[in-house]
Amino acid sequence: METEIVTVTAKDVMTLRKKTGLGMMDCKNALTQNDGDMAAAEEWIRAKRKGKMDTRTERTTGEGRIGIAIDQGKAVIVEVLTETDFTARNDTFVEMVTDIANLAMEQNTGDVSATDAMTTRIDDIRIVTGENAHFARGMRYDGGSFGQYVHHDGKRACLLQVAGDVPDDALKGICQHIVFYDPTAISEADVPSETLESIRTTAQTEAKASGKNDEIAQKIADGKVRKYLEENTLLAQKYVLDETTTIGQLLPGGASITAFTRYTLGS
Repeated sequence: METEIVTVTAKDVMTLRKKTGLGMMDCKNALTQNDGDMAAAEEWIRAKRKGKMDTRTERTTGEGRIGIAIDQGKAVIVEVLTETDFTARNDTFVEMVTDIANLAMEQNTGDVSATDAMTTRIDDIRIVTGENAHFARGMRYDGGSFGQYVHHDGKRACLLQVAGDVPDDALKGICQHIVFYDPTAISEADVPSETLESIRTTAQTEAKASGKNDEIAQKIADGKVRKYLEENTLLAQKYVLDETTTIGQLLPGGASITAFTRYTLGS
């Protein structure tokens, strides 16, 4: 019985190359090994290449990109890491991060975990680039309105949730402010009382040790607390785009900031 010779056309090879991003010879070999079956060849490549990549998961992933998706009262911010900045800046990687953000929208509110669909999508990039890559973290919000800002290099970003009507330009500006000023809380109400009391007590002790009376020591302590709040709480910080106003003063009447997530790549 003669063995049937499978003919692989250049068109088929090009089609598989577009799907996988691999070289012509790799695609031709995959089609040949699978009797010209396009779907089987694609799965064959995935299994073979993924097995090879799974031996490289110890490689350091110090680069990557942050992505944000917003749709109909829900929003998500995600971070995907890879080995090199070259890969992180590639259009296929940027597109993949967008897909991961959209897939994360299907999860519940709160911290996002990698699903099988998300892992499979990241594997597509691992297979093509030969680099280690993985989902790092994500956060999902529901309700209200959202602002977003992703820095041009994709390494810093902010997702902002607000209640009430806030103009789009103000939302973007506040997100930019958060990215560059890194507030630790929205307002004084979100700062642990122990933190403020520690600042106050330390300042009073130091003032008294330097010879200040109780009244002056109290004023100095109040000033230290006020300065801390101005530097660390979002609403009290001076707006990065106009330091004559604070973020709190920037918000229209009736509007409030309910939450935000700020990511810096790898930290």
